[in-house]
Amino acid sequence: MTDNPQDKNQLVDEIIEVIASEGMVDKSKITPDASIESLDLKSVDIVMILTALEEKFNVYIPMDGSLQEAKDVKSLIEAIADHIQKEREKQ
Repeated sequence: MTDNPQDKNQLVDEIIEVIASEGMVDKSKITPDASIESLDLKSVDIVMILTALEEKFNVYIPMDGSLQEAKDVKSLIEAIADHIQKEREKQ
């Protein structure tokens, strides 16, 4: 995969879709500066979101490092997108 911004934007959009559906969150509330807490996402919701993303993109996403440190939607999505892109490069 290239560092094409369009690819990254599409990936981010797909991640937001999964967060909305799996976390049962109104998509309009999923903004870059929204805190994970403000979306009322519990750790079990995050696990469900990550599991759905793993299945969708056929990658393993460990719940560590940048994912655990993420406090807002932007950092969570960036951590997930970066991980998916790294995994895709290996395939």
